Amino acid sequence: MSRAIRIHSTGGPDALTLDRVDAERPGAGQALVQNRAAGVNFIDLHQRAGRYPLPALPATLGMEGAGVVEAVGPGVTAVRPGDRVAYVMGGHGATPGAYADFALVPADALILLPAEIDDVTAAGMTLKGLTAHYLVKSAFPVRPGQTILVHAAAGGVGLLLTQMAKLIGARVIGTVGSDAKGRLAAEHGCDHVIDYSHEDVARRVRALTGGEGVPVVYDAVGRDTFAASLDSLAVRGTLVSFGTASGPTPPFNIFELNPRGSLYVTSAGLAWYTRSRHELMERASDLIGWVATGQVKVPVLQQWPLEQAREAHMALEARQTSGMSALTL
Repeated sequence: MSRAIRIHSTGGPDALTLDRVDAERPGAGQALVQNRAAGVNFIDLHQRAGRYPLPALPATLGMEGAGVVEAVGPGVTAVRPGDRVAYVMGGHGATPGAYADFALVPADALILLPAEIDDVTAAGMTLKGLTAHYLVKSAFPVRPGQTILVHAAAGGVGLLLTQMAKLIGARVIGTVGSDAKGRLAAEHGCDHVIDYSHEDVARRVRALTGGEGVPVVYDAVGRDTFAASLDSLAVRGTLVSFGTASGPTPPFNIFELNPRGSLYVTSAGLAWYTRSRHELMERASDLIGWVATGQVKVPVLQQWPLEQAREAHMALEARQTSGMSALTL
């Protein structure tokens, strides 16, 4: 029997239970991974609460993990037992399952890890790092010399996105909710930090850009930042929405994009930017290379043992975390 953090019904952190489950055997195209660490993300909270419905209950949570391949099913050639790997669930025909001693993962979703990257770092960087990559490289390809706005710049995706944008040669404005988070964002490359708890974000962005606004806003916050995001954009600018940490964005009349400067809005999800093994590995190769050589730092600032998953969810929900968070096994 192995351990798994599951929900039997949707709800608050109390819905999380530590269950004993049988480890399954991998089927065709699958690998059984013995997890050593699992990333904790806002999507886990949304799934637990029922905002992002799961296929069936009970369900094991956790969208990203890292560990060692225990066994492989028929037809698997990408990995073999003993390989160290990281993975993101959900984009390759899998359901969540990283909050557990063992996870069945489609072999095509597994990313081989070099010795330079430890398990906790890998679990903290994979979902967020791949997300940051598709945001700056594909959803809105950032160009050298551009000024961009990143909401939640001290969060996991925000810190990685900022560093990737700086590698490209961009100027980064980041929003945060406290002085401590502002210092963290600056330490990881933000050129200008806006504390949204007492500053007018759009007004400050306009001041920093000579009144023009920015060509792109990356927004994982949702409801609380939606209006400021639109008001910060330059003519024909793009709002890239990729999360709803504060709640869903409000209903919006699309015609309002016209008088604001013929703006663009896109909702970008990782699954649509890693649709093939080839695309996944292209993004993973960049990410692993940057992290292994120290060009991109991965600050996993909160860790809990698996059995304290409730505490992890409460901390994330209360906005008490910065950088990456992980459960260790």
